[in-house]
Parts: sequence; structure tokens; C-alpha cells
Amino acid sequence: MKRNKSVLLSTPYILWMVAFTLIPLGVVCYYALTDPANGSFTWNNLRQLGMYLPVFGQSILYSLVSAFICLLLGYPVAYYIAHRTPVMQKILYMLVMLPMCMSFLLRTLAWVGLLQDTGIINNLLAAIGLPRLKLIRTPAAVVLGMVYNYLPYMILPLYSVIVKIDHRLIEAAEDLGCNGVQVFGRVILPLSVPGIVSGMTMVFVPAVSTFYISQKLGGTETVLIGDVIERQFKQGNNPNLGAALSLLLMVLVFVCTGILNRFAGDDGEEAVIV
Repeated sequence: MKRNKSVLLSTPYILWMVAFTLIPLGVVCYYALTDPANGSFTWNNLRQLGMYLPVFGQSILYSLVSAFICLLLGYPVAYYIAHRTPVMQKILYMLVMLPMCMSFLLRTLAWVGLLQDTGIINNLLAAIGLPRLKLIRTPAAVVLGMVYNYLPYMILPLYSVIVKIDHRLIEAAEDLGCNGVQVFGRVILPLSVPGIVSGMTMVFVPAVSTFYISQKLGGTETVLIGDVIERQFKQGNNPNLGAALSLLLMVLVFVCTGILNRFAGDDGEEAVIV
């Protein structure tokens, strides 16, 4: 009886996964392994992926750099929030989530207005007699856009892990003679590894597949794999190659996520994303 009830309760989730995960995945695999002309089985789409490996490498590099910058910025913020009073924690938590309530497109376009050659920052520089800077259409601008948009994805899992650390462990380390740096390095940081891995994963996955940020803030030398996939569907009229690129990107994301999750340990439930 209990088993039948569990199956009944899980049925909506199973149907959802089949309809919106397995079936779309099957469609992607079908297009990736068929010829666009006659629909016959072929490996040609996968053979063409070699020419896009530099783009894959650049996408992974940008995503990892963005994830590490988010970690450096997000860890102190999460640590600070976790050590405030419960009321202040709720307020700060809401402030971290508040930008996520605004459209992703609008947040990115706001940076375009700030960084463009005639934007707010350059106009301020010109007003005080300083030369204008090339802030947009650069790799740094793309990384900046990724960090700004995905920073909350780093702060939230870090906060959820740090706030659960038992203060008695910190007190015990201090009683044993550890100073502040040693307490952080030997107690707090190791216990927050699951949150670090979870945050890195949650930033890396959307960053590696993004295309809007690179289009608006990047230049011709900052083409990411998301841009190539979009062009295959919209401009190249080759959805089969686009599906093959998407399939390879999905495999790379699973591999990178699996590698990151291995660092969390078996008991790092907060870091288990996949």
C-alpha cells in the first residue's frame, strides 16, 4: 500500500520529466544523428564538431573564470549574511535575490548603457577630463556580465551551507588554541566545500551556454558556443549541426559537473546538482 502511494505521488514528476526532458533530449539526438537533406542516419554532424573545439574551450574558460570570480566575491557576502541576526539575514537574503526578479535581458542591457563608448561611465570620465576607455566589446565585459547575472547563484548555496555550521565546532577550535585564520582554514572552509561546489556548478552551467551576454557585451573575438548554436538555428539554417553542438555541450556540462561534485564528498548533499 505504501509503495503504491509513493508511485502515485511520483507519477506527475515522472510525466513531467518524460514530457519536458526525455522527449526533447530524444529530439536533439535525432537531429544530431540525421542528415538535414533526407533525414537518414549519419555521423557527419558529429564529425564537424572538431572545428568548434576552440569555441568550446573559450566558453569553458570564460565560465570557469566567472565562477571563480563569483566565488571570491560571493563567499565573503554569504559569510557576512550567515553571521547576522535572523531578521537581518532575511533582509540581506531578499536583497541578494531582488535582482533575480528583474528580467535577465534588462540587467544585461543596463550594462550596455553603462559600458558603451558613449555610455554613463565614459561620459563621466570625459566630464572630468579623462580619456574615454574601451569598456564594451571586450572579454572583460563578457566576464563582468556573467559575474553580475550569476553572482546570486553563488551566494545563495554558500549561505545555506555556512549558516548550518555548528558554532560549537568553532568554539572548540578556539579553545584548542586556533586563531581566526586557522579556524577559517581548518573548520569553516572545509565545512563549506559543499556550498562552494554547488555555487561553482550553478554559475558554470548557465555561463557556459549563454549567448545573449556575449552578443551584447562582447566583440567578434568573444564568440561562445551558445552564439554558434543560435546561429545554426537562426542564420545557418542547419538545425542538425546545432543539435550536434547542443549534444556535445550537454555532455561537457555533465562531465564538468561530475568533476565538481566529486570534490564535495559523499556527505555534501548541498553540492549534488546532477
